[in-house]
Amino acid sequence: METGNETQVIVIAEAPVPGLVRAGLTPPLRPEAAALVEAAALADTLDVVAATRAARRVIALDGAPGPWLPRGFDVISQRGGGPDERLAAAFADAHAAAPLPMVLIGTDTPQVTMDMLADAVASLESGEADAVFGPATNGGFWLLGLRRPDRSLLAGAPMSSPEAGRIVLERLAGDGLRVALAPRLTAVSAFDGAEQVASEIPASRFATAFASSASGLSAA
Repeated sequence: METGNETQVIVIAEAPVPGLVRAGLTPPLRPEAAALVEAAALADTLDVVAATRAARRVIALDGAPGPWLPRGFDVISQRGGGPDERLAAAFADAHAAAPLPMVLIGTDTPQVTMDMLADAVASLESGEADAVFGPATNGGFWLLGLRRPDRSLLAGAPMSSPEAGRIVLERLAGDGLRVALAPRLTAVSAFDGAEQVASEIPASRFATAFASSASGLSAA
């Protein structure tokens, strides 16, 4: 069965600018090196999304688009205060523009594959699941798929806490939603996670950028 004709994939991301990248990489990386690593993770993620069958591809962006953004993505601005509000707003704004089921991912799992996204899309389109949840090894989550936005699933959830994934998953179940699980992935939100992921995808731009940055540390 072909899938992706009725689902949109959303990438929530920050523009890869020094000083805006996640604090977990700095230190030990300097802001400029961390921005290069983030840019590579973003590029690898967007490539996979661009190659995945979807009715619409969206980037919910904090910052300004640049030449790094491939064609075929609709850009919406992030809004809200904390990460919970920004995630909820990304779902709401994407759905307002196109009332289709949604699969949302971040940019801290550049090891994501087309098959992983296709499976999440298929779970929603087949009617097998009402939601898809991708747990991360740090206790958070790297993917969330919903048929329609629901702010109550995310509002107030401590996204920087290792309890975030458990809380959101419990909310999904508490709402009576049938939840399909995506594979558990390691996030690159901290240096040790980035080192592990780079070893898993050695041919990626992310691994190349990380190796270059790490070699700079050893030479310092």
